Amino acid sequence: MQAIFLDTETNGLDPYKHKILEIAYKIIDLYSGEEKDSYQTIINQPESIWEKSNLKSLEINGFTFEELKKGKQEKDASFEIIESFEKNTIQNDNSVYICQNPSFDRAFFFQLIDSDKQNVLGWPYHWLDLASMYWALTLKKTSQNQSPFPWETGFSKDLIASEYTLPEEEKPHRAMNGVNHLILCYKNIVGFPFLAT
Repeated sequence: MQAIFLDTETNGLDPYKHKILEIAYKIIDLYSGEEKDSYQTIINQPESIWEKSNLKSLEINGFTFEELKKGKQEKDASFEIIESFEKNTIQNDNSVYICQNPSFDRAFFFQLIDSDKQNVLGWPYHWLDLASMYWALTLKKTSQNQSPFPWETGFSKDLIASEYTLPEEEKPHRAMNGVNHLILCYKNIVGFPFLAT
């Protein structure tokens, strides 16, 4: 089984109004933790989209319009992602997505490759989130008097990292920074059963 640890950066929170600015992922073997593939690109967006940006979102990810102008066209990024998934035999029966906020990332990922196309390609439809994993494992520890409740610690990725004495995500919030931090948190919270030492 393998996971696509995925993160996106956007110019706002509304996928009907805003657009994906950057995508990154790493394909990881969930048994060994071995990295099978990685991908990262900035997406070129026109000025008409940039003008609709939520300024808070841009403050968080630090993107400028000059950077976007150097990015790839959506169709080119889509082609490269499809090629990467085919090379790694990504299918629903052997892969899942893991994100910090899958409802957000999935909506913007669909801007590049829509759900009909993904269904035809047989891609995974399970989008798992780190916060739920942390929530379930922490509640189990709470029942054994080994941990506070997850809502007492908070369950943003940085707060989860803090509970495991891990560093915060590198700033600014760029997609590959998010992917690397997500994998670090997953490794410490859930783990890879056959990780080489």
